This record gives sequence, C-alpha cells and structure tokens, in this order.
Amino acid sequence: MENDVKSEYQRISDKISYDDFLKRIEDMKKDYEDVSFMDELDIARMIVGEYIDEENVPLAKDNELRKISELETGLHDISITGRIMRISNAKAFVTKKGKEGKVQNIMLSDDTGEIRVVLWTDNIKQLKNFSEGDIVKINNVEIKDGYRSEEAHLQGRSTIEKVEGEEADNLPEYAEKITKIADIKGEMQVNVIARVVRISRIRTYNSNGREGQFITLDLKDDTGSISLTLWNKDVEIINEIELKEGDSIKILGAQSRVRNDEVNLTHSWIGRIIKDNFDVPEYKEEVMKIGDAHEMKDVTLMGVVSKIQDAITFQRSDGSAGSVKSIVISDETGSIKITLWNDDTKLDINKGDILKITGGNIEFDDYSETGYRVNTGWSSKIVINPEEDAGLKEVLEEHKKELEPIKIEDLHKLEDEGEEVDIIGRMMDLYDANEFQRADGTTGLVRSVKIADDTGTVRASLWDDKAKLRLNRGDLVKIENAKTRFRDDSVELSIGKTVRIIKISENDAQSLPPIDELEGEMYKPIKISALENIKSERDEVGIIGRIINLYDVNEFQRSNGTMGMVRTVELADDTGSVRASFWDEKAEMGLNRGDVIWIKNARPRFRNDTVELSVGRATMVIKPKDEDIAALPSLEEIEESIYKTKKIEELTEDDKNIKLSGQIIEAYGDRILYEMCPNCNKRVEYVDDAFVCDFCGEEIQQPNYLMIVPCVIEDDTGTVRTTFFRKQAEELIGMTTEKANEVIMTTADEGSLAGKVEDLIGSEITVIADASFDEYNEEIRLIAKKIVK
Repeated sequence: MENDVKSEYQRISDKISYDDFLKRIEDMKKDYEDVSFMDELDIARMIVGEYIDEENVPLAKDNELRKISELETGLHDISITGRIMRISNAKAFVTKKGKEGKVQNIMLSDDTGEIRVVLWTDNIKQLKNFSEGDIVKINNVEIKDGYRSEEAHLQGRSTIEKVEGEEADNLPEYAEKITKIADIKGEMQVNVIARVVRISRIRTYNSNGREGQFITLDLKDDTGSISLTLWNKDVEIINEIELKEGDSIKILGAQSRVRNDEVNLTHSWIGRIIKDNFDVPEYKEEVMKIGDAHEMKDVTLMGVVSKIQDAITFQRSDGSAGSVKSIVISDETGSIKITLWNDDTKLDINKGDILKITGGNIEFDDYSETGYRVNTGWSSKIVINPEEDAGLKEVLEEHKKELEPIKIEDLHKLEDEGEEVDIIGRMMDLYDANEFQRADGTTGLVRSVKIADDTGTVRASLWDDKAKLRLNRGDLVKIENAKTRFRDDSVELSIGKTVRIIKISENDAQSLPPIDELEGEMYKPIKISALENIKSERDEVGIIGRIINLYDVNEFQRSNGTMGMVRTVELADDTGSVRASFWDEKAEMGLNRGDVIWIKNARPRFRNDTVELSVGRATMVIKPKDEDIAALPSLEEIEESIYKTKKIEELTEDDKNIKLSGQIIEAYGDRILYEMCPNCNKRVEYVDDAFVCDFCGEEIQQPNYLMIVPCVIEDDTGTVRTTFFRKQAEELIGMTTEKANEVIMTTADEGSLAGKVEDLIGSEITVIADASFDEYNEEIRLIAKKIVK
C-alpha cells in the first residue's frame, strides 16, 4: 500500500511536497472514517485527481482483462467482463466535514464466478445506460477486501461499456422471475411487483449501543399482502425515488424472513426498488367505524383523540428501556383504546387531534371500557390530523366539539359524580403533599390545589405521582379527564394516574386574567355579617377587619407528637365581629390591637352555630390598601358599635359582645389556679404524688396554670354569675398567674389569695362579655372578654 501511495504521489510531485501530501491524506481519512470501503490509496488518488485532469478513457496497456476467479486483493488498473445480475439503489453518505457523496453496487457474473462491483459518485451516472441482464466491460478497476469477499472498486478514470459478440459466450443467463406474494416462503431471495399501500414513519432501534433506523412498506398484489423493511441508509431510497403510498414498484433481490409466524421481506444490500407503472390492482383503503371493532388484524381506524395518558417506562428482558402509552379515540359510533409503543409514545398527539391509524391489530382487553384495544406495532402507521378523508373529518370535527374544556362555573351544573372533564385554569393555591396509608398497606400521597379561571375556582386533589409534579402558583395548566366528586354540596376534581396536567402558554390560555386579577376576585373581601350565609366549611372567604382583641398564644401537642401553636384574634368591621384562630407560624405574627388586616383565604369553622375563621399556613394575611383601611371605622367607633350596653334582666343566652356595668357582690377565691396539661391544654389530676393527664395518658412533670376568678355582678335589674379567665382574671385581681402560683407555693395554701379576691366585693366594674346558658343551674352566665374599667 505504501509503495502504491508513493507511486500516486510521483504523478504530482512537482505540485506538492510529499509531507504535505501525506498530511492531506491523514486529514481526509478523518472525513471518510465512516465510509468503510475507502482506504488510504483511494484517498491518495482523490488528492491526485485534484491536481491533474485526465480524460476518462481506458488505457490499453493498463487494462489487462481478467476472469473473476483470477481476481485477488491488490490488483488494480485491470478490466473485467461479465453480465449484470443485480443493481442496487444508490446510497448517499456525508463525510464529517459535510461533503456529500453516493455509492452504488452491481453484481457481475462471468463463467468463472461472481463479484460485487462498487461505483462512486462520479461513476454512478454511467449506470443510467445499463440494466440487469446487460453484458459489460469495466475498465480500470481495483480489487479490495470486502465485507464478504473481494470487491471490484471503480476509480475516477474507470469506464463501463456494453459488450456483444464472442465475449458474451458462456456467460450465465439473467432471468427476472417475479414471485407472487402468496407464494413467498421464508429464506428466499425474490423479485416482487406490488402496490405500496402504506409507508410507516422512520423508526429507530438500538443494537449493542448503536442506534439505527428502519422504515416499513406494506405491499399488495392480486394474491395477498406483505411488508418490506428498509434498514439504515436504505431508508433514504424512499426520498431518492420519491416513493409514496399508492405507487406500484418492482423489488429485485428482496430477502424473505419469518417473524412471529408471519413472512416479511427485507431489502437486501444488493437489492433494488424501481418505481414505474406496473400492472397491479388499485388499492382502496377502507376505514372501519370504531363501533364495528372486533378482534382482527391490519385495520384502519380514524377518530378524535378523547383521552391521553402519560407514557410509562419499563425495562425489557434484555435490560433496555421501553415505553408504552395509552390514548382513546372516538367517532360517532364509539370509542376505543390505542396502545402506542416506544418511539410512538413521543409523537406530539393532543386531545382533540384527529388520528388515523393503519396497520393496527384489534385485540380483546379486559381492562378497557369497550372490551377491545388497538395494538400498534413497528409496521403500523399513525397520521395526526390527516388531510384526506374530508367527509369523515367533517363528522369527527363535530364530535370534537364535545371535548372542549369547560368553564369552572359549569362544573357545578354537573349532576353525576365521576364525570370526566377538561378545564383550563391558573394554579392559585398549592398545599403541602401528605402521605396516607391505604387499606392494602401501601403508602399513598395526596396534595390539594386550588385552580381558577375567569368564572370561578375549584379545589382538586392530586394523587401519588401527580402530587410530585413541579407546579407553581400562577402556572397556566390544561387538565384533561379529571374526575368530578361531590363534597359538602360542592364539586371537586380528582387528578390521578389517568389524568394529564399540561402546562400551557399565555397564548393558549383562552384570555385568562393574570393571577393578581384572579386573586382579587377569588378573595374579594366580604362583610363580617355576611359570614352567616356561609354553608360549608370547605368554602374559603376573605375579610378586612380591625383587631379588637388579641389573646395569648397557646402551645399544644398534636396526635402525631408534633407541637403546634394557636392564638385567638377577634376582628370587627362596621357590620359585626368574628373570632379567628391563627395556627402555628401565623400565631406568631406581630399583630396589635387596632391593626387592620386582610385575611384572604380563611377557612370557616362552625362552633355552636357560630361561624369562626381558621387561619393556617396557606392563608394569606396582608395589610389592606389605604383606601380600605380608611373605609373602616376607628377602634373606638367599632367598639361603640358592636359592644351593646345591656341590663342584666335583658340578657339572652345568644348575646355576644355585650357591655354590662354593675357591682361585684360576690367573689370566690378559695381556688383560683388550675393545673393544665402543657401538651393538650386539658385539666390534669394530682394522683399518687404526680400530675396525670387523662386525655394524653401521660404523667406531667410541670403543668401550666390557668387562673379563673368567678364573681357575681349586680345591677339595678338583677344578678349574673360572671367568670374571668387568664388575662382578664389577672387584670381583675392585679396579679399575674406566675406571681399567684409563687404565693400559693410559698404558703402551701390554695386559698391563700382568697382574701385578695374577696377585696373585690363592692367594686364597680364594666365588662365586655359573651352570654351562655348553664343547663345544670338553668341560668344565664357571662364569660368576661374584656374589662372596660
């Protein structure tokens, strides 16, 4: 090889140095490393061809005629004669530097043997004057090692000429036998004339870490049907000969194989596909109605995509990854599930698309609603929104209208639970995911979210994998096939495995308002008096109110052992007042009496037929706008408005926030401190030298203390028992709970503060209180909320 390269260099030694020549060879070898049949000598000759211009004519002295049986690797500039038995389709290739080329093969036979002849880009145009069966002489060829045996490679100056006369004697005859499809068996090399009824899309595969591609043609003649697969570079033949469905073709040298008990064809390395007007029956495609589906193979269906499930990945037995995806298509006669595999799961199919599936197999399916499914395979073809079948498309377009997303306000018009609906909305509130235990012992995950459009809001539960999705407040989403469920007279959505959540752009959002505008509508504050109209604890409300009372933060222990905090806050506007429970971090907010706050999404809670508000982690507490603050009465005006003065004889058991003045005529101080469980805030008992909480079932090392001072107040109309708790009790006797406990512990006498309490008798007092009915004593009593003076 080295001597041959040097010999080539001598032809241009006056134009380039030998070192530069070798460097050019090395550079070009990198370009052609993917072209297995290009060796160093071929590249050297290409470089020489750039410097000299020789006529493409045979040189008699160099072209010694050889028999095929005499050919061996290393011979070059020889001639061979034989009959063309096969001509392949030309194949294109591209070097790493983007240089394009083509290669084509012919099989040449003489009376001593057969050899593959390789033609390159410039040689290929000579073949247009030749076909199978012609006898030719090929000049200036080189013999190389090939994939199977020696090969004859044409060079830049090689020529092909037709031969007749004596040189044609004793050569093998060429017979182009055409085999009917029905007569094809396994392991045959056949020629076929047929009509192309279906061309699949290009599919990929992975073999030993290398990716490849293939395409399938479904063929029919007057005896039957069969598929032909083209692999890797042969896939380009479809575009090269501009092949389309309905064309008639002749296939030469196809190889038959048996796969899954079915005979199919593979395009061989020396085969050829010729497109022409061959005499084969016309093919008319029949589209089956979905309602007529039953177990059968190779069907064509067309319908509107009415449901899409997310793709599921799995591991094959060989360790490679696969994927499967289910969709449902519908027409005016029914619906059917379609199973897509691997590359087909990546197709950009959306709900509402019209889908045409050809080459699918209808199989029985116990888990399908209709009892059947269409299984697609490597020979199936899937067309999204096809252009043809205008009449059928018209029917499907009408059916498609039934699949449009509905407005959230229309959810409340649905009568049956479990209906599948689509909505488009904006994510408003997202709560933390919670684990739970199913009846079968497995652990599940659920997350609540709230979604809004321009007509309303709806709560949805995201289950398991859907609960793990990365969703953010303000995201625009389309939710497909969510199931409705009724809860507390309202509709919610269940979003599980078969439901799709698709993030969409603002352009696809059907002009949904921005999040601030939706939020303003969602949490539009209502007057406190309107809370009386709330019917369900699942509603969420917004109010703007002024803080008129703040109570101490209380710690407690939850059933799961974690600690929590709660603080009661009383708010009022010009229509009334309401109590709100601020939980955990909300309990630690820096709030002051007289502050105006906007609670945007509090949960109502019903207690003794009275609505209270629950302010948790997901509730927003913000400062209102200046104009909203200015619209509220002052603290003094609110107190004057909501604290109605009453005489004792006027009291009713439903009275709230009444102002009552009178004289303390009795005060009970024998025991004013009570031990409380620090975990659950329940009373504890002193048993066997230890405090025990019956509720928690634990021994308490150090209880908390609750101060309670009962009194009887009298005015000119009657008397009423009034109880003072915590801060009100401390204010009443002028002593903190801690100080009172210190006195009792020092004196070891629970009644040591009785005298201090009895000193209250005769005092004039004005209190704000709530009334309740004591069924045991059958009398109205008061709970003091605030000591006015």
